[in-house]
Amino acid sequence: MTLSLYPAASFCPSPKFSKFPLPSSCFRVVCHGGSHAPYAASELKLALHDALDSTGIDTTYAREAREGFCSQINKLSNIERGTSISINRCVDLGKTALHIAAEDDSLISHSSVPLPVDAFIDRLDDLSVGYCPHYNSSLKSSRENFLDSIERYLFDKKVGNAEKEGVHFCIFMTLRSLYSVSGQQGFRRTSAGNQIDPRALYLHSVLTHRSGSAVMLSLVYSEILKMLRLWGLIDFDVEIAFPLDHGLPRGYQKQKSRESDQSHIMTVQILLEEILRNLKSAFWPFQHDFSRSLFLRAAHAANCIEQLDSEDSGLQLASAKAAKHRLERGVWTSVRFGDMRRALAACERLILMETDVKELRDYSILLYHCGLYEQSLQYLKLYQEAKSSSLEKPSSDPTSSLEDDAVEKLMIRLNLISMEEGWSKPSYIKNFLGNNSEPW
Repeated sequence: MTLSLYPAASFCPSPKFSKFPLPSSCFRVVCHGGSHAPYAASELKLALHDALDSTGIDTTYAREAREGFCSQINKLSNIERGTSISINRCVDLGKTALHIAAEDDSLISHSSVPLPVDAFIDRLDDLSVGYCPHYNSSLKSSRENFLDSIERYLFDKKVGNAEKEGVHFCIFMTLRSLYSVSGQQGFRRTSAGNQIDPRALYLHSVLTHRSGSAVMLSLVYSEILKMLRLWGLIDFDVEIAFPLDHGLPRGYQKQKSRESDQSHIMTVQILLEEILRNLKSAFWPFQHDFSRSLFLRAAHAANCIEQLDSEDSGLQLASAKAAKHRLERGVWTSVRFGDMRRALAACERLILMETDVKELRDYSILLYHCGLYEQSLQYLKLYQEAKSSSLEKPSSDPTSSLEDDAVEKLMIRLNLISMEEGWSKPSYIKNFLGNNSEPW
């Protein structure tokens, strides 16, 4: 990893606040990191929207949201991918996250109107404006106090501490109501777990309910820092430490950082990947045996791996069989058992990010479960080609070996299916794509 200095003026300010001057001389340290996957995403034909169209479902708004997402990630240079989210940038992370939410909203609500992205952008900007009454020129004498004042405004720290310390429920709700009445209710982090509330994963819902995942709160924090820097209220380097435990994102001066802080710094690419992988995990249709990878869960449901060993519980085995039965009947959406359409959408966006060839493999097995065998075979072959051309050493851990065996079995099965007449025309694809459900 290398470090370089770039002038802050080279980053793109929000047009809504372009009248505010940038600091005259300000440099930012950015990190070069990450690598592209050995495939060109622009040349791939992704399946979800066309499959929905073939069943008579209008994907106009979903396609527009996807185009908005692509217009943002197309700005990701190698430098931008490794840039800290606390630095002003040409990639608008807030707008990118809202385009993700808009597509998923369209996929499962089939609304006659699109999600109002611009309205939520304004709400995000209003958060920065709302901090101004809390700003005091005396805070400039202590940068730590300045950052602490931002976090007191942004996060519901007192209520969060009360919840963490196990305060009686009635007292806890009274504290929340007091914050709400006074207009000072801050954002809270949702509890981490296997079954996270989907509303915590979408920016528009986080802005509405004031509760979100750690990655979403980090995004909101970075957007406020961006606007305060544009207004000249911040004239020093700030980093956002992503919480690796159950805490909240925190800001600190880069000049006072330690080497141990590097693992907590979230870059543009890492944040976008985290948002999409959270969605992929939350809506993966095989919500059993969380000790296994998403791919192995889907492979087990497809009988592409050996039977569960004796240490696996009967509940896990029953869950795997139930998931397979639901898919065979065309039931693809359930509050506790994922959503195939949103899982596919997350996989497609991760593929467009060109970060990890394993996304091709995971996408392939979902297409297999959808009955889209031709496309599944195409992406599985692409995965194997990309993997064989990779410079990374093959992993020797047991999970990787299981995954490799499952890939080989899936490849053999798809090749056999391809020999059958009419193999590219699945009989039950309309069932799950046409399933209409509420978004949250």
